[in-house]
Parts: sequence; C-alpha cells; structure tokens
Amino acid sequence: MHDLGYFREHLDEFVQMAANRGVNIDFEGFRSLDQERRERITAVERLKAERNKASEEIARRKKAGEDASALLAEMKRVSEEIKIAGERAEALDASLRDFMLTVPNRPHSSVPVGHDASANVEVRRWGSPPKFDFKPRPHWEIAEGAGILDFQRATKIASTRFALYRGLGARMERGLASFFLDTHAAHGYTEILPPFIVNTAALTGVGQLPKFAADMFHLEGTDLWLTPTSEVELTSMYRDETLDADLLPIKVCAWTACFRSEAGAAGKDTRGLKRQHQFQKVELFKFTRPEQSYEEQESLVADAERVLQKLGLHYRVVLLCTGDMGFASSKTYDIEVWLPSAHEFMEISSCSNTEAFQARRSGIRFKPKGGKSEFVHTLNGSGLAVGRTWLAIVENCQQADGSVTIPEALRPYVGTDRIPAKP
Repeated sequence: MHDLGYFREHLDEFVQMAANRGVNIDFEGFRSLDQERRERITAVERLKAERNKASEEIARRKKAGEDASALLAEMKRVSEEIKIAGERAEALDASLRDFMLTVPNRPHSSVPVGHDASANVEVRRWGSPPKFDFKPRPHWEIAEGAGILDFQRATKIASTRFALYRGLGARMERGLASFFLDTHAAHGYTEILPPFIVNTAALTGVGQLPKFAADMFHLEGTDLWLTPTSEVELTSMYRDETLDADLLPIKVCAWTACFRSEAGAAGKDTRGLKRQHQFQKVELFKFTRPEQSYEEQESLVADAERVLQKLGLHYRVVLLCTGDMGFASSKTYDIEVWLPSAHEFMEISSCSNTEAFQARRSGIRFKPKGGKSEFVHTLNGSGLAVGRTWLAIVENCQQADGSVTIPEALRPYVGTDRIPAKP
C-alpha cells in the first residue's frame, strides 16, 4: 500500500504507472472522495470553532446573569452537525483506505515497460536441454506408466486438479522439499513451519486481499482462509512489529502446501501437475533495509537458481515487464525450467522485491540506533515449487523404457537412482 499523502501529491506519476501496468484505477473517484473528505474536515474545524466561541459567550452570559438559552440551543445544533460531519469524514477515510488497498505497487525504474509477457526480457540461461533419441513424453504419461501418480483416485478423494502421489513418486515429492530446505538452510535461511491457514489481516498485509479473493479458498463462517503461498505467513510473522536494525537482513524459508482456486484458468494448463488446486512449495523470504533490498533480490534469485543447478535442470531467468508483474511487486525475476515434451520453458519460481509495499500494509518497521523508524523492504521467491520441479525431473530425466533417472543430488533423499517403469 502507498502512503496517502505521497499518493495525493504524486497522482500524475501513479496515472502513468497504471498505464504502464495496463490496469484500470478510478483516479477520478479518488479525487472526488479526497476532495469531499477535506471539505468535511474543514467543515468540522469551522463548526468546532463556532462551538468554542459559543461556549465562551455562554460562560460570559451566565456569569453576568444573562439569558443563554438561545446560545445553548444553537450549540446543541452545532454539536449535532459536528457529529454528522465527523461520521461522514470517518466513512470517507474508510473508503480512501479501501481504495488504496486496490492500487498496485510502483515498478522499479529498471523494469521494462510492456503490457504482457512478450515484453519480458531474458537475462540469462543455464545448462542446455537434454537430447533424446526418442520422442519425449509428457510427465503425466511417464508418471502414470510408472505407477507413481494417480489423478483418478485424487478426483475420488477431492475433485479434478488434485494429485495423488504413490510409492517413489511420493518419496521424491517429500525428498525434493527436504533437499530444498537443507540447501537453503546451509546458505543462511532459518527454516519455519507455519500454519497452513491464515486470517484476513495476513492476506491483506501481503496484497492478496481484497484483489484476489476469488483465487483462494475461504473457510465458511470464519475469518480464515487456506494459504495460497507461505509468503503470507512469513510476512505476517512480524506484522505490527518494529525490528532491530542490527538483525537485518532476516532470511527465512518455509515448506507448506498451497491452495488456489485458479479462478479464470479453466482449460489452461490443466492437464498434469502444472496448475493444481493444491501444491507444495518451499518459499524464500527476506526482510531488509531499503538500501540493501535490490542487492538482496539478486542473491535470492541466485539461491533459487542454485537448486536447479544442483539438479542439472536447464533453465532461464526472465525479468518481467510492468504489465506481467504481480500486484505487490516492484521488480520480479521469473525462473523458468525447460519442459522437453512441450519444447518450452515453464515458470518454476518468481522472485520479487515489494520494497515497502507489504511492510506498510502489514506495519513492519525497523529502527536504526539513534534514528527514526521506517518500513523494511520485503522480498519473496519460490525456492522452489515442489510439484513443478517434480514434473521437470520426470520429463528431463525420462528414459526410452519409461523409467526415470534420479538426479545425483536428490538420490540420498529418494533412496534410489532410478524410478523403474511398471512391467
């Protein structure tokens, strides 16, 4: 969220930001609300001055033994007007707060301007695609053929777009999460195991609410939701707190299940594991000083890349344009892994700097010694999405006989070097 005073004073810059992002924002509605609010506040101040003057006159008349009944009646009328104007000003304040919650973050100056993914900029690639002497198959065919993935039984348990992992498939899913967490812990991240259910305040703080309510699962009759990403929990660990500046940057990581309704995604990438209602993910998160945050973002991207490099998976890093970034982000890099069956890259991690956007919404500050408190910057990134890494391994490491070779770094976690095809 943005500071209201700054937003008001730099409205032209925000109009340009909305154009660059390709979003519609009701700036005229804001101007109207803001103007009425200021008029109401001015009216309240004028009426209070009248009341104070009348109070002085009433006191003088009573002291002089004069009749003050007319002034008392007038003061009662003024007090009622003050109450009505004050209530309207409070309602306008609430409307302005609600409006500000819908305004996305401002892109960093280094972010390319564009309205869709065609304007994204490839930054680098690592490795090369695997070569096959046969036509590579999609992961769902390989996995179902090896008996390690069962979508039909998952549908019996829940609905479509859920997965049931079996045997070595389940072990590899679990092993990947442990491998990710161990790797990140070795590079300074503190592991967190948070609740998988979050409240409205936590979701509002990170920018998921009110904008993305339709994309989440709400628990009926409660203030609770299934988490869409542990970015929510990790941000909210320090909601409404002031951190010791000497502790920054704070680096944490968490494994959770994530739940998304994927509203509006019908018919898009719905076969296999790519777009599920439930998936597991390891999240990387940092709380930093403002002057550190962009350097820390680069190192966060490198931390996510390190996992793919250890697994030997070909990938590229892409800088997202203004129109393709998330609502809360000032700058985002996507890491995309190679999928042989589709002959294309697939997003496996988004690494974002939200600057003070989430911290302001969540009330997270830091206080340098001898200085004034200010908002921290927050950074987040997948390190990595477990299911998407699972499917990338199955596709990139598939063999002609339907078996799958386990990457060497993952073998201690899976307990084997190969997932055999079913006879």
